[in-house]
Amino acid sequence: MPLHVSNYSWQQTSTAVFISVPLRGVSVRDADVFCTENYLKVNCPPFLFEVFLYAPIDDESSKAKIGNNTIVFTLRKKEAAMWETLSLSGVDKEMMQRIREKSILQAQERAKEAMEAKAVARREDQKYTLNVMMKIEEEERKKIEDMKENERIKATKELEAWKECQRKAEELKIIQREEKLYHQEKQMEEERKKLKHKCLTGNSASKNLATKGRNSENIFFEKLKEDSIPAPRSVGSIKISFTPRVFPTALRESQVAEEEEWLHKQAEAQRAMNTDIPELCDLKEEEKNPEWLKDKGNKLFATENYLAAINAYNLAIRLNNKIPLLYLNRAACHLKLKNLHKAIEDSSKALEILTPPVADNANARMKAHIRRGTAFCQLELYVEVFSCS
Repeated sequence: MPLHVSNYSWQQTSTAVFISVPLRGVSVRDADVFCTENYLKVNCPPFLFEVFLYAPIDDESSKAKIGNNTIVFTLRKKEAAMWETLSLSGVDKEMMQRIREKSILQAQERAKEAMEAKAVARREDQKYTLNVMMKIEEEERKKIEDMKENERIKATKELEAWKECQRKAEELKIIQREEKLYHQEKQMEEERKKLKHKCLTGNSASKNLATKGRNSENIFFEKLKEDSIPAPRSVGSIKISFTPRVFPTALRESQVAEEEEWLHKQAEAQRAMNTDIPELCDLKEEEKNPEWLKDKGNKLFATENYLAAINAYNLAIRLNNKIPLLYLNRAACHLKLKNLHKAIEDSSKALEILTPPVADNANARMKAHIRRGTAFCQLELYVEVFSCS
């Protein structure tokens, strides 16, 4: 049976009450203190101190100081007034029990409110942290995009400068070729004039030698005829355009029907979007894009954060379940986490989507076979590896 402490002392002012409770022979630090606006209790076996206060106090601003085998309470009054006594007079057992129960209910209610407020504060902190992280990631992504854009502009300018140099060099070659042709034509014209002058001089000197002169004239005429041959035409190039094809294989080696079917499936996969997901209401527009989520998962995979990468791929698949690369990348994450059965399931799903087999999806099909075979080998299911290859 507990020993009730009766040798306590108390003092008061108009705004506060000071109570000193001595607890000799026990460890005061192990004392259990319970205080509400009308009730104060100290339980430190074998001692028990209990008082039903004369008037309400502000228990939130009240304090207790423990030391030297004594507990000193500083209780702040709700209303500034002097109390006649410390505890209520004429309190029977039934009334005491009601006050105790009411105090316990008040304390439980207050503790529940404090827990709810703490949970709300925690959620707000998490939301703020998430917003800050997303903002930082957005700034980094924008910075990378700006760097890419600057590099693209720089490369475009360099290409334009190179094209301009090539154009000027080509113009210079054309000018030099035209000048060379002009000089050749001028030289040929001068030679024709010289030959004509010689021909006229020879005819006037050999009037008596008609036959000889006639033959000479024929010789000069033939020479002039040869000199009048026009210069060769300039060299040029003929441009031939071919019908563009999506796949690089030759027509005799390609499977046109399968390739067209694959292109049709790819176009349908880009249009297949499932926006009826409750989680989408709190996301930004770019975060609702499966391609953006795939890139996000790839970055997380590169940082070895495989669980977060799987979450990104999961949401992307819920948005669009016809993109084979999402299953392939998630299978790689499962391999890293030793979720071998899930890796086999994702690789098989990717192979199911990667049909019909064409040159455009050969690389993806190879990765799917490798990841599924790796999972089978780690499970020591070697027969399945050969049967599925």
